[in-house]
Amino acid sequence: MKQYKFILSGGGTGGHIYPAVAIANELKSRFPDAEFLFVGAEDKMEMQKVPQAGYAIKGLWIAGLQRKITLQNMLFPVKLIDSLWKSRKIIKEFKPDVVIGTGGFASGPLLQIANMLGIPTLIQEQNSFPGITNKLLSKKANAICVAYENLERFFPKEKIILTGNPVRQDLIAIDEKRTEAIAHFKLDAKKKTLLVLGGSLGARRINQLIEKELDAILAQNVQIIWQCGKLYFEDYKKYKSENVQVVAFIERMDFVYAAADIIISRAGASSVSELCIVGKPVIFIPSPNVAEDHQTKNAKAIVDKKGAILLKENQLDSEFSLVFEALLKDKEKQNQLSENIKELALPKATQQIADEVVKLIRKK
Repeated sequence: MKQYKFILSGGGTGGHIYPAVAIANELKSRFPDAEFLFVGAEDKMEMQKVPQAGYAIKGLWIAGLQRKITLQNMLFPVKLIDSLWKSRKIIKEFKPDVVIGTGGFASGPLLQIANMLGIPTLIQEQNSFPGITNKLLSKKANAICVAYENLERFFPKEKIILTGNPVRQDLIAIDEKRTEAIAHFKLDAKKKTLLVLGGSLGARRINQLIEKELDAILAQNVQIIWQCGKLYFEDYKKYKSENVQVVAFIERMDFVYAAADIIISRAGASSVSELCIVGKPVIFIPSPNVAEDHQTKNAKAIVDKKGAILLKENQLDSEFSLVFEALLKDKEKQNQLSENIKELALPKATQQIADEVVKLIRKK
């Protein structure tokens, strides 16, 4: 049996890295002798996270364009040419059977060179509104695995496969873990649990909101697990109490989802996909500071199917307390949101994406 070789590129945020690692793991389980190489941006978090997951990685000297005139932007053409040249060298030396891109700066030059050299490429687009890199790459890519419907306006229709985003498999059937989860976090089983998620680095505006509303939330017989992010932990750890757990990072996401009754979250693509599988009532507070406002679009795709509540940052002061209190008191609304968001879950995404990679190998 031929020993296959795969290059994967995804980075900049956990939302691009995690899917790439999940796809690699799935392919490795099917082809134990396969060789894997990741390509990332030199100074981004993938350079640490990918080796931690057990894979080799090479870095490109690449960064995105800023929205204003900066020295970084003046260097962009130089970095791009350098990255294209280095990508060509990596591909020529490694000789991959397929190149897979999950987004992030490095995937642009890498997949561009793979396309030019006639190597099959697959794009995994996590968002409901694709970034410019994937739109450009889609013209030559062989397959485009997406997580949302109606992306024909961005990508060639015949290449699109609706798979969903890779998610942690331990999130499937979390209901069975609820008792264990409540014990793990030392929660009061008689109280409702609010889970607040700001992403691994944290979300300043969500933290400010919880700080402001803390007493009002606790007054409604609610306990809180507040993941404030590592950037903000020193500022907010003072709020730890019997009914408030303030943490920088959560290791056991399966337990924390199992214990939660209501969730407040950003709307990054990976988070949204996980929350569909988790199936709890969610209030999305999208980050407005991301390219093309894609978090709002991700959240809206769920809200339009009556699967979640959306509050923009500029609505928080005027509307949050009313919306939260109404949801807390309305069991029927909670059940309705849970049922509707579960309908949107695509739990077999990783396997389906790997199936598409296998098809590309067979076509060669």
